[in-house]
Amino acid sequence: MSSSKPLRRIAAPVVAAGPSGKRFRTRLHLSQGEAAALTEIGQFLGSLYRRELADRIRLGRMDRKAQSVWRAERKRALTAVSSSRWAGAITRAVEDQYQLGMRALGAHVGDLQSAIEVLEQRCALRPGQTAAEDSAGGGRHRRPRRGYATAGERFSKTRRLASLRQRLAAAQADLAAGHPAVTVGGKRLWRNRHNLAAAGIDESGWRARWDAARLCVTADGETGKNGGNETIRVDDQGRLRLKVPAALAAKYGTHLQVGAPVRFSHGGGDLAARIAATRAVRYDISVDAVRGRWYLDASWAITADPPAELDQLRQGRVLGVDLNADHLAACVLDASGNPVAQPVTIGVQVHGLRASRRDGRVRAAITALLDTAQQHGCSAIAVENLNFADARTTGRETMGRGQRGKTFRRTVAGIPTAKFRDRLTAMATRRGIAVIGVDPAYTSRWGDQHWRKPLQQQTSDPVTRHHGAAAAIGRRGLGKPIRRRPAGPRTQQRMSAGTPPARPVRTPRTQGGANRSGSPARPTGAPVRRTACTTRGQDRSGRNRAELTTAQ
Repeated sequence: MSSSKPLRRIAAPVVAAGPSGKRFRTRLHLSQGEAAALTEIGQFLGSLYRRELADRIRLGRMDRKAQSVWRAERKRALTAVSSSRWAGAITRAVEDQYQLGMRALGAHVGDLQSAIEVLEQRCALRPGQTAAEDSAGGGRHRRPRRGYATAGERFSKTRRLASLRQRLAAAQADLAAGHPAVTVGGKRLWRNRHNLAAAGIDESGWRARWDAARLCVTADGETGKNGGNETIRVDDQGRLRLKVPAALAAKYGTHLQVGAPVRFSHGGGDLAARIAATRAVRYDISVDAVRGRWYLDASWAITADPPAELDQLRQGRVLGVDLNADHLAACVLDASGNPVAQPVTIGVQVHGLRASRRDGRVRAAITALLDTAQQHGCSAIAVENLNFADARTTGRETMGRGQRGKTFRRTVAGIPTAKFRDRLTAMATRRGIAVIGVDPAYTSRWGDQHWRKPLQQQTSDPVTRHHGAAAAIGRRGLGKPIRRRPAGPRTQQRMSAGTPPARPVRTPRTQGGANRSGSPARPTGAPVRRTACTTRGQDRSGRNRAELTTAQ
């Protein structure tokens, strides 16, 4: 009997919903005086935002009524030094950041619990001991748990287990009290302050980045107002005007006018139509301290169209995509699940790049992917719902040791899976292409086993196991089975038409004759009756059922 564990249940494919908003960015060309004024305004509003956020975290959990009362009180207090609209935008941003911090704290508690669970299971075993099959973790782990290789490694893991338990207790206490830890400007940049040499920056460069990340120039839009925003306004001529807070009005006046016109290379038509209709538009002003560039982001909410029906998408071609650390493997399949074109490989080199360049590489890869889908007339793109959440949580405890584990950890850390899916959904929606998310279970293994060789027959270029995984993902999105039946006739397979050939006449065995099949010996002359009949009403022996009934 085989000792392999049963396969886990495969989740049904789903069609990704389109984006619920639009956001476009353009560069601002400011003079030296305009940049200095905008910097002071952003620092002042940022100080108000950080103060209100600290007070909100200090208050902890509040019900909806207490939250409304607090926001109304703080809005009145902020209006005296800024304006009513600046105050509304700041209080809204504070509450949104608080709720985001609470969700992140809850996810952190879950990650700590998962890591502690894995460590406890392995530390409970002696060095070199293997857990019993009934305690190996069901179908989640194909191999049973093993203890650590040496007693020294096990001791170090017990120390780490104790540290994680302390961190879990502190995180659970903060979660219960409603006190998330939020670093305005980013924890990564804050840690770089103590490791300037490793980060490759000096103190002045770090200070410029830190101050730029802590600016807060965000203005919520309002429908019915001129330009869709009374605080930051861009008119139909591209003139940008910003409301100056009351505390700085004596120095810069009531409004700050930018001389250079604002032009949106992407989304300019949509923004102009929204401004003409006096619909709400939100504006965010930020600065890149490294390159010394200012940017303006315009965004607004939209009503997303309902996703297409899965059965309708399965009537056309589908592009299966396998996401890897340095490239995308794609395969075009028809409605029956058969590959109809050569496999495609799209490079995505993002390792070691900063966030802006990494995002650009991801966008370029998605553009090439969508071009391929349109070229072959694909109605949808099938991609796996892969996020490596468990792998990132449990670390080396589940990724293996040595060079293999190091390579896998580097791959997991370098794949921007969440950003890839978000960008793909947004860009595909604009082109009228749907995105189907499928369960990634067994796609790599079965794709390599069943589809790598057939794909190699369609091209002279080398086909990898990732192309086979792309075919498997596409077939799962189409609702087709991934595994193929072996070539040749199947055992006891009925014919679609015609009568099977008559069985050869064999000499009856004697009572004491040897039985090669191992079944009990039958008496001499005992008829062999079959109950399975063909579509024409005939028995497998070739005789008619009526004749068999008469003989009986």
